[in-house]
This record gives sequence, C-alpha cells and structure tokens, in this order.
Amino acid sequence: MMAESAKQAQAILRDPTHFQWPIITLLLLVLYIYSVEVERRNWNIFFGGLALWGMDWFNEIWNGLFFHFNKFAPVWGTPGATSYNILIGLNIEITLMFAVMGVFACKMLPADKKLKVLGIPNRWFLAVLNSLLAVGIEIVLNRIGALTWEHPWWNLGAPWLIFLIGYLPFFVVAFWVHDLKQVKDKVVAVSAILGFDALCLIVFGALLGWI
Repeated sequence: MMAESAKQAQAILRDPTHFQWPIITLLLLVLYIYSVEVERRNWNIFFGGLALWGMDWFNEIWNGLFFHFNKFAPVWGTPGATSYNILIGLNIEITLMFAVMGVFACKMLPADKKLKVLGIPNRWFLAVLNSLLAVGIEIVLNRIGALTWEHPWWNLGAPWLIFLIGYLPFFVVAFWVHDLKQVKDKVVAVSAILGFDALCLIVFGALLGWI
C-alpha cells in the first residue's frame, strides 16, 4: 500500500501546470552566481559547486529507484507546493538550492588546506558542520510537511543516516574537487559525476520510466 505522502508527490510529478514565474528569477540568479566564478576564472569554486550539485542528483536518482521497487514511499518525498516536481523527492527549487549550496560551501574553505579547526582538518570540520546544519534544516522542512519521511530508519529518530548518506558525501566530494590541482582533473571528475547522473536519468527515467 502506497503512503499518502507518496501519492501526493507522485500526483504532481512533472506536472507543468504548477509552474510559477519566480522560478525563472531563481534560475537566473543561479546562472549569475556561476557566471561570476567563470568571469573570475575561479575554477575551484565553479567545479566544486557543480560537484555537490551532481552528488545530490545521484541521491535523488537512487531515491526514485527505491520508491519504484518498494512501492510504499521514497526515502524522502516532496509532496508540497512547487513550481515543478522533477523526481519523487526533488523539486526544481531544491535542485537550484543545491547548486548554490555547493558554491557557498566551497567559498567557506580556507586557502590553507592544512589549517586545523579545533584540532580537525578544516575540510573535514566544514564538511561535518555543513552536513549537521543541512540535517537541521531538513528536520524543520519535515516538521512543516514540505519534506516527508515514511521509513523508521530515515527520520528524526535516526538522523545519522541523513547525515552520513544524505549530506556528508556531498561536501566531501565538493571539497575534494575544489582542491584538485589541475583544472583538467576537475573537469574529468565533474564530468564523470554529471555524466553518470545523465546516463541514469536516460536509462531509468526516459527509457524505463522507473523514476
């Protein structure tokens, strides 16, 4: 039996009638943020931001596949108001938010990779801190019904999985790409992440219709 929240999210899945004009402004703001980094040739920030965005797409894809196979509910769902629900747990507002989050997180990084904060390497410290803050925001979103959790191992009673799977890898990979020395290595890494996401969307979405 399908959870009510999953039915609601599925009902608005890729329904263009929910479109609202503010989303165009949000999209342009995201494009502007990235264009500034390109203008400054700040490839660390540019590719680090894209890496985090790509990692979120990977999570959203497996979440959609999880729902396809269990038929009850996704690990997280987005049944609330949106301009466009792209996947069962991803609306257009969320994906634009993650695109900006990657840039923001990378801009917080100290220039000195060896600098420690409270005795912890700063990359790991900031990855953990940002992940904890993100989990806190998810809890608020869940409380107001914008983000739903239906499984006992992924909820307020078990927040460590949200932390370990839902966010920490995002920041770790984004910071790793940020710190790669050669621009070509950043291009390869981000291309691999986004290319794999695109392949999954084509196969599991466009061809098989599973997500």
